[in-house]
Formats: sequence, structure tokens, C-alpha cells
Amino acid sequence: MARRKLVEEPDNHERWMVSYADFVTLLFAFFVVMYAISSLNESKYRVLSDSIVNAFRNVSVTPSGQTMVIVPAPLSPPSPATQVPSEEDRKKGELRQQQRDKMRNIAQDILRVMAPLIQQGKVRVLETSRGVTIEINDSILFSPGQAQLQQPSVKALRAIAEVLVDTEFPIIIEGHTDNVPISTPQFPSNWELSAVRATTVLRLFSDVGVTADRLTAIGYGETRPVEPNLLADGRARNRRVSILIESAIPETGTEVKLDGRTLAPSAAASSGGPADKP
Repeated sequence: MARRKLVEEPDNHERWMVSYADFVTLLFAFFVVMYAISSLNESKYRVLSDSIVNAFRNVSVTPSGQTMVIVPAPLSPPSPATQVPSEEDRKKGELRQQQRDKMRNIAQDILRVMAPLIQQGKVRVLETSRGVTIEINDSILFSPGQAQLQQPSVKALRAIAEVLVDTEFPIIIEGHTDNVPISTPQFPSNWELSAVRATTVLRLFSDVGVTADRLTAIGYGETRPVEPNLLADGRARNRRVSILIESAIPETGTEVKLDGRTLAPSAAASSGGPADKP
């Protein structure tokens, strides 16, 4: 039996159109889905954005798109009823107020007796947390490189001492110099010069009647300038004597032992008792 001859079908050159049509359909469906998603989440995104802004920046967004800053209300202080001061705190507060009033009166008295020198810019009266400080330029107190008081300045210092003689506050007299070095047989450096100048003022205060247990003299040399030492005016400002009237309330200290324990003031003051044993 003879074989049937296979007939080859002609090639279909338009098959690509099927794949192309499928691709176009899928692409159209993709853009439709993307458009639907973007339109659906726009309002949700705006709500989320407004919530984040309100939570983290204290900014409120109005429907028109304008921003409004919200200032948080300050925390209210605790009720006074919950903070009843103790009797000891009340007494300390009254003592501090009395000291402030006394220091203010002292400052006014010093301003009155030193008014001419204050107007000339030779004396400054400062009120700080430590008390009242009187800064006196050394040009009216000492000759250059010397620690002996000039006669016109003695009257001014006596006037200050007479104001302080009836008070109970500690007095610290500080000597200051500029950074120009000095080397003489009497003053090898600015340390000695500033210390002797402070001591000279201290002796005058003691002679007027200020008790010795209230007086302290310190020489700082050029270590605490109030102006740069680059110009002559700054160096002249740094050469000064400061008289500090301290207003701090003295506190009783407690001794700290090597094992970290702290002793009460009465136990720390005693010696030879059980508290002193290791």
C-alpha cells in the first residue's frame, strides 16, 4: 500500500498579533488597576499625613491646606498643698530673706560713701549670689609695683570698713594684677604682689575694728582677669582689689569615712568614740 504524502501547511505570519493583543490587554489592565489604587489611597494618605503632623510637630492642618501651630500648654506647678515646707525649711527661708535685706542695706551704704569714686569709674559695686563685691582700681590704692597704700585711698577704705565693722558677714579681700611680670627683691612675681596688697587692705580693716575671724586675704596674681590684657585699658582694669562680703549661710559638714559611711555632725566632731573606730 502506498504511503500518503504529507502536505506541509503554509506558515502563518500573523501569529504575533495574538501575543501582541494579549500584551496590550494586560498593559491596559495594569494601568487601570494602578489608577484605581492611586485614586482610592489619596484621601487615606492625606488623613495619615495630617495625623503624623499633628502627633509629632504640634501642627494642625486645616481643610484648606493651611498649617496652624499648636503651642502646648505649660505644665502646671504642683499644688502648694502637696508641698508643705517643714519648720526647718521655713526658718532657713526667713534667714535667707533677712540676709538679703542686710546685704542690700550694706550695698546702699557703700554706694553712698563711695559715690565720688564710683562716678569716676574707679570703684564698682556688684551684687552676686555670693554677696556684695566692691572692686577698687589699684590706681587709687597703690603706686606701680608697690603694696603701700596711697594716702588719699586710706580715707576711702576706712569708710568701707566703718560700714562693715558692725556686720557679721565674712569678708574676703582679693588682690589681682595684670599679666606684666614683676621681679623685685620684695616681689619675685605677681603672686607676692597681689597677696601683699590684699593683706595691706586687711590690716587697715582690722585697725578700724573689723574682727580678725571675719577677714581673709587672697592673692590671685594675673590668674583671674576681668578684661583681656592685650590693651592698656584692659590691663588697668585687671589691676584691682576686690572686697567680697559673703552672704552664704554656713553649713555643718559631715565626715565621710573610708567605708563610705557618713557620720552625723555630732559624731564627727567627737573623737575617740565608737564612731571613730574602723
